[in-house]
Amino acid sequence: MRKKVKKERALGPVFAIMLMALIIALLSGFLALVGFEGQLTSINNNTLESNMIMVKNILSKDGMNYLFGNIIDIVSTFEPIALTIIALIGIGIGEKSGLFKAIFRNAKYLNPRTVTFITFLVATAASFFNDFAFVVIIPVAAIFYKYANRNSRLGVLTAFIATCVGYGTGLMFNNVDLLLGMGTQASASLDVDKNYVYNIASSIYLMLGSTLILSVVGSIIVDTFLANKFPKKTPLQDEDLHVSKKGLFMSNIAFVIMLLVILYALIPNLPGSGALLDAKADGYVNQLLSNEAPFYRSFVFIFTAIMMICGLIYGKISGNIKSSNEYSIGLSKGFDGIGYLFVLFFFSSILLAIVEYTNLGAVISANLVSFIGSMQFSGIPLIISLFVIVIIIGLFIPSTVEKWDLLNPIVVPLFMRSNITPDFTQFIFRAADGVGKALTPVFPYYMVMIAFLEKYNYDEENKITVFGTLRMILPVILTLILVWILILVGWYIVGLPMGTGTYVTL
Repeated sequence: MRKKVKKERALGPVFAIMLMALIIALLSGFLALVGFEGQLTSINNNTLESNMIMVKNILSKDGMNYLFGNIIDIVSTFEPIALTIIALIGIGIGEKSGLFKAIFRNAKYLNPRTVTFITFLVATAASFFNDFAFVVIIPVAAIFYKYANRNSRLGVLTAFIATCVGYGTGLMFNNVDLLLGMGTQASASLDVDKNYVYNIASSIYLMLGSTLILSVVGSIIVDTFLANKFPKKTPLQDEDLHVSKKGLFMSNIAFVIMLLVILYALIPNLPGSGALLDAKADGYVNQLLSNEAPFYRSFVFIFTAIMMICGLIYGKISGNIKSSNEYSIGLSKGFDGIGYLFVLFFFSSILLAIVEYTNLGAVISANLVSFIGSMQFSGIPLIISLFVIVIIIGLFIPSTVEKWDLLNPIVVPLFMRSNITPDFTQFIFRAADGVGKALTPVFPYYMVMIAFLEKYNYDEENKITVFGTLRMILPVILTLILVWILILVGWYIVGLPMGTGTYVTL
């Protein structure tokens, strides 16, 4: 009886978001009243500038004017909504056509630990796509687990954890590395080494090594702490979908052709090539990964376009799609049972807008940065201190680039004076930033996880809540924090190269 009452009192996700927004609003009023402030250091015109920033009261007249006057813009410009809509169209046709069933139907023969490892490795490697990875990997992992005769909710949690924890590593550098590197180079060359030039591939060895370690150890940790909480498999509800070897073969051919077209569009200086590159940028890496590069901006659309074409081919050949009307309706299949997500996005966008307006995260970050700048630590204590501080800052500021803009003018020179390279300093930040995303409901894609947990929740007595889910994954995240620290400290002690010609120490 007590257990039942406890479940009934569980705070639903919408109320949890509203409660967090209320707490932050009241906190902003109190801190603004007492004059809580911080000194923010930034780089402007190759010089360091320090400015005082204060917490702003969202409950003030100006705060209310901002919130209610911009509510439509706040919601309509919330990027996760657009990304999710585009991704779910591709996932929907993959389900309706039976393409996912054909791809994953042999997953049931895999060892459960192998399923976890594959999910962890793919999700970690998907960090190349930054935030786009969350709206693709989480729903696809749920489908993969369903055909592997495991609980889809376990797949959702595994994919979310792995994508977060692997956010700062992966198999290849990405757009965020490029953006962070610009700040790293500015801070390093301004105050310590005028000749320093950031190399985006400077940590490639460390990335590959940490990805492999995290995938192996992370999958073991997930199976140890989480798997026993989801003993039942997700019921299959698409037994009427036909499996066609010919359909799979032809869709694979279409996939290869489209992949070749995409690769050609990424090659510069050939007839008709380079369509996905930013022609205005200097250097190929910038053309490929700049904020304006069509390749970077269209990750999710490319995925959905591929799924639409492959799904159409497979669906027609297999007989799972018999008409254009069925195909059109099939594009909406991915939205089944997931309308709840858009409700969560609505309230999450308001929560994030409140946090940003109050300057709460920026002021806390400024004080933590000042604290780390005043420390007399060096070596391992300094590495661990930065790792922990970045996680704390991430609870209020989920944006990776925004956090690094606050940190790098102080942190990069500090670490260089402690004989630690800017490249390793940035990698420490990236690792901690990813872990921090898994621990804060302020991170928008946390709600993607919550919504898909609810979609595959077939037990009415099981209540999916924001803080209940956080408590469930917390042992896994804390253990992986220790793993990350051991990787970073171990690499520092052994002195292995981070990349070609790049080391941990100067």
